[in-house]
Amino acid sequence: MSTTHGEPVEGPGGAEVTAEVTAEATAATTAVPPTPSEAAAVFGARLASAERYVALLAGPGLEQGVIGPRELPRLWDRHVLNSAAVGEVLPADATVVDVGSGAGLPGIPLALARPDLTVTLLEPMARRVAWLERVVAELDLDVAVVRGRAEEREARRRCGESDVVTARAVAPMGRLVTWTLPLVRPGGTLAAMKGASAADEVARDLKQIRAAGGDEPRVVRCGVGDAATSVVLVSRSERRGPSPGSGRRARGRKDRARDRSTDDA
Repeated sequence: MSTTHGEPVEGPGGAEVTAEVTAEATAATTAVPPTPSEAAAVFGARLASAERYVALLAGPGLEQGVIGPRELPRLWDRHVLNSAAVGEVLPADATVVDVGSGAGLPGIPLALARPDLTVTLLEPMARRVAWLERVVAELDLDVAVVRGRAEEREARRRCGESDVVTARAVAPMGRLVTWTLPLVRPGGTLAAMKGASAADEVARDLKQIRAAGGDEPRVVRCGVGDAATSVVLVSRSERRGPSPGSGRRARGRKDRARDRSTDDA
């Protein structure tokens, strides 16, 4: 019998075998994938830091559950280079909030590939926040880590309005724009990494995108080969809509004014 989740199983003759017996096999599955040749062009002088990040994902990241074991062979193309590719459509010197950063994707590869960006990682789960703080410290990155959810007022206060908000596998577009566009300055952009069905998702959720204050969305392709990704770009309209509760406050002022005029009469 084979072991499952490190639990003891019966070996030959009924003897109990612990997870230590499979240590060698486990070590083989956690091997750091080799650095692809294209990584040097993407990360430049920070290639060694990108390699260290991949090693952290394959080691403590796997142990802490921020990355799944099936993802190890494709850490570079499916995750790190894929995330860095979003930088192709981000303006120079932009402020970026990475919503639901999780393992640090795409925020950390973006910070490595584009040192001109000012990046904040927003993540609600405590253990993932601790992971992100460890990675930022070990890679010596000038990146902020904030615990919270995009839809929470305190998180929005701490992050402020940014030039760009990124999100990778966080939520369908309809919900995502509602959560994230308040973090984008008017005229700024949500850059949502999506799969092959990005255009269909945009068509399905177009009314919600517009209702949340988004301009006409665009689907662009970033990166090449296995690292390529579809990105939905939604600019926040320059036209500021009424803030939540403003209608109630306006009605309240009218009611108070009417009451005063009645009292004076």
